[in-house]
Amino acid sequence: MNAYLLEDMEEILLSEIMQKANADILCFGHSHKPYHRIINTGANGENYFRHAINICSVGKPKDNNPEGCYVVLTINANCSVTNKDFLKVKFIRFKYDVEKAAKAVEESSLQHEFADMLRKGY
Repeated sequence: MNAYLLEDMEEILLSEIMQKANADILCFGHSHKPYHRIINTGANGENYFRHAINICSVGKPKDNNPEGCYVVLTINANCSVTNKDFLKVKFIRFKYDVEKAAKAVEESSLQHEFADMLRKGY
């Protein structure tokens, strides 16, 4: 699948993707923007929580923060999809030598715009 699963994607569409994948936890990237959405897909007043997590990008996030980012998931020992807090998601930001990476881009055959994207996190 090549679709961008953006944070503002309609809940029904994201829910359908997760149901087709039979996924209660779906981790993905592609847009480079970290987020965690909890979707209640239960019917008839019952709770059934699914978690959609964009894991960001280790070296090129696009959320206006040039720091690297990764995610740590913690599943509670007594997990249940009826409890929306069965999964804890923590995004970890870290510094790396962005300028060195940007200069390497500028010294390569890549477009110089990519270096600016690294510096500004977009």
